[in-house]
Amino acid sequence: MARVKLIIPKMGESVSEATVISWFKNVGDMIEIDETIIEIATDKVDSEVPSTHEGKLVEMLFQADDVVKVGEAFAILEIEDDDNPITTKPFTSEPEVVKVVEESVVEAVKSTKTIIINPGERFYSPLVKNMASKERIEMAELEKIPGTGKDDRVTKSDMIDYIKNRGATSTTSSEAPKVAPTISGDSEIIEMDRMRKLISAHMTMSKQTSAHITSFVEADMTNIVNWRNKIKSDFKKREGQNITFTPIIIEAMVKAVKDFPMINVSVDGTNIHIYRNINIGMAAALPDGNLIVPVIKECQNKSLVGITKSVNDLALKARSSQLSPDDIQGGTITMTNIGTFGNLMGTPIINQPQVAIMACGVIKKKPVVLEIEHGDVIAIRHMMYLSLSYDHRVVDGALGGQFVKRVADYLEQFDTNTIV
Repeated sequence: MARVKLIIPKMGESVSEATVISWFKNVGDMIEIDETIIEIATDKVDSEVPSTHEGKLVEMLFQADDVVKVGEAFAILEIEDDDNPITTKPFTSEPEVVKVVEESVVEAVKSTKTIIINPGERFYSPLVKNMASKERIEMAELEKIPGTGKDDRVTKSDMIDYIKNRGATSTTSSEAPKVAPTISGDSEIIEMDRMRKLISAHMTMSKQTSAHITSFVEADMTNIVNWRNKIKSDFKKREGQNITFTPIIIEAMVKAVKDFPMINVSVDGTNIHIYRNINIGMAAALPDGNLIVPVIKECQNKSLVGITKSVNDLALKARSSQLSPDDIQGGTITMTNIGTFGNLMGTPIINQPQVAIMACGVIKKKPVVLEIEHGDVIAIRHMMYLSLSYDHRVVDGALGGQFVKRVADYLEQFDTNTIV
């Protein structure tokens, strides 16, 4: 018999650690290849980790709520000893050298001037140090934060809870007694779940990071509505899925990004990263009411049918909680369809580190003045508001306004002879 270590896989460029949510197996259980062993959570998504080998689980190296680094072993299997070099990698007592992908905190330190130096023995992950730097938490303060992780380690959840309550506690004496929340007869106090805490922290960080500004335009969607009504039945029969307005709007966004590439960027300190690929994030509601943003990669290389299939596939995976870490990584600009909820317009918050997010309102019939050859007439048209929130640090009003107007232009100029 031989032993092998199961390793936490890489889960995106900026993900360096994960929290163990639960184990699907116990010590002594037989494991098959690709069978799920644990469920882990990052600040982006929850994922199930399958086994890369077949054998018996002999050791669980972490427990629920422990933090484990990418590239670190989380379990040990006992496997059949044969000549296969992949499945008979021996387990030794020597330290195993693994590549650990960690988030860099250099820029956070530079921007906040808060240097996190740990003179003690308690370990702080790069993510925790980064959060401390952004919130200007000195090491003396960080050491006082209670840790719920292994060996009293401070986890991301600990930091979120501490930062949330920091403002209230900082105005009182350190010796002041804690005040327990009160529940009146007509209200109930509930704690945010983990996903809601992460969303809260991310949205607050975005507003603190970017100088938000929003521009609005109105688009005439009548030709698109009529075209879709004409082809949707045949499309469903042929492709086995629906064609919605979302991929059509995304296609228009892609064309507009090509015209205004400086909207497809991110900010890193005083540097601007201009992306060649147009990776559009698509805000989607989860079954529990939380929000996630799967990403359609390289939209500039996809046809309308290709974008439609990507939209439907990601939406289905989001509804069934099957999104992988790669599905939500690498976005360069985001769109959110608030019209799904009957909303006319909105001012969405930028999805960092991007610099722009577009919201699409409900498509609604209304009387509109049209300029025709023989004068102006009032007609019933299908109209939709588009709004673009953008980062005024790098996107000025001219660029933001021109971009969202160009999206509307492409929608209104949609070729009704398009064959899908």
